[in-house]
Amino acid sequence: MTLQCTTSAGHWKIVVWDEEGFQGQWHEFSTECPSMLEFGFETVRSLKVLSGAWVGFEHAGFQGQQYVLEQGEYPRWDAWSGNMACPAVRLTSFRPMACANHRDSRLTIFEQENFLGTKGELSDDYPSLQAMGWDSNEVGSFRVQSGAWVCSQFPGYRGFQYMLESDHHSGDYKHFREWGSHAQTVQVQSVRRIQQ
Repeated sequence: MTLQCTTSAGHWKIVVWDEEGFQGQWHEFSTECPSMLEFGFETVRSLKVLSGAWVGFEHAGFQGQQYVLEQGEYPRWDAWSGNMACPAVRLTSFRPMACANHRDSRLTIFEQENFLGTKGELSDDYPSLQAMGWDSNEVGSFRVQSGAWVCSQFPGYRGFQYMLESDHHSGDYKHFREWGSHAQTVQVQSVRRIQQ
């Protein structure tokens, strides 16, 4: 399923290479790619995001670790996974992320699963949820009212990343396993809006 942009300005373009430093075989995409194997790539080793925001996945079929890919150049795998505690060196599927006006992004975090317990309303980037007054290292569920967000396991946007979008299951993430196939913990300590 290709996500539709919620603003008229949105379109996506990404160019990927099978070698580091933008060398070797390359391919340009403007829609999702469930498997780079279909294009003769074992994995992506460098890429340039020309427009839009994308999410890359470690495995085919949008599975495994997730990486936010915003506009810019990524000459090798550590450029997109540099802050990961245990980075995967593979990138084999990716898709565009829903667009939204950055200023209108809204996210509600809940202490427990199924939108229970203490809640917090977010509309800005938070490099440390505890510094903003969140008493726990954990978040049990999310409700994305608008925009796209990346949540990180540790403060300073480090550790595992989880992408949250308003048009995924109506923006409701009731349980940590809904954040991504690799989610093993409810530990979320920093949150930021995805830039367009």
